[in-house]
Amino acid sequence: MPAAAHHRSRCPAGNRQLKRLLIRPGAIGDCIVSLPALEYLKADDTEIWVPAPNVPLIRFGGRVRAIASTGLNLVGVVDYDLPVLATLAAFDSIVSWYGTNREDFRRAVAHLPFTFHAALPDPAMHAVDFYMRQAGGPPGAVPRLGCPRNGEPGGYIALHPFSGSPGKNWPLANYLELARRLGGDVRFLAGPDDALADAVRIANLYQVACWLARARLYIGNDSGITHLAAAVGTPVVALFGPTDPRVWAPRGERVRVLRRQPIEAITVDHVLHVIA
Repeated sequence: MPAAAHHRSRCPAGNRQLKRLLIRPGAIGDCIVSLPALEYLKADDTEIWVPAPNVPLIRFGGRVRAIASTGLNLVGVVDYDLPVLATLAAFDSIVSWYGTNREDFRRAVAHLPFTFHAALPDPAMHAVDFYMRQAGGPPGAVPRLGCPRNGEPGGYIALHPFSGSPGKNWPLANYLELARRLGGDVRFLAGPDDALADAVRIANLYQVACWLARARLYIGNDSGITHLAAAVGTPVVALFGPTDPRVWAPRGERVRVLRRQPIEAITVDHVLHVIA
């Protein structure tokens, strides 16, 4: 059966609605680039399991649960019956990016209606298109996340000088110099463990998204927060170094990408020129 037909079909048991579970592990950026595929896979009755920080970003479907709260990590590890197996058995369809490369997990759930997908994208195509192809959907999708703007976007420029890998980060000193030269209302955004005094710190990622939606410009590295800014429609300048923007650039009508290798070769003047 073609992928699209498999994923979109209704439950054949009478007129009962199809009950589907979507399991998507990964960091913030992985979640954002997968949003179009997850929404495309939405069935009559849909539940989504994602890492706890990403739970607020799932704004469609029915119930959303943190993967860590389900006991899924014990499947294939312990040999006694687990409550999560009964939970999984209640679904007509389970589409999972979790456990694809774990033989023990796949054996333990072989009797359940799992469809497994590779979590790492093909380097020959954009990540959004890769996940949409897995779901049987069309290419060219743009991740969207709706946030109330409370009127017109604010006058501030948001800078996020961090990412999940230090090798992807433009030097913090350059961000500080950029802020000085931009002048006006420039605000730094940081995570709970990022060392930067006087930065905005918001724990809930949907609230982060809505804060970004009120900015008039966002500048950041290749990071999940940069994908988040693009998904809410804020104008974005994304600074890339070692990673390939053909695969990982945030998608949106108001996104500009500036890439140099090494990333330290990007100068403050380069950034100012792009946003001029």
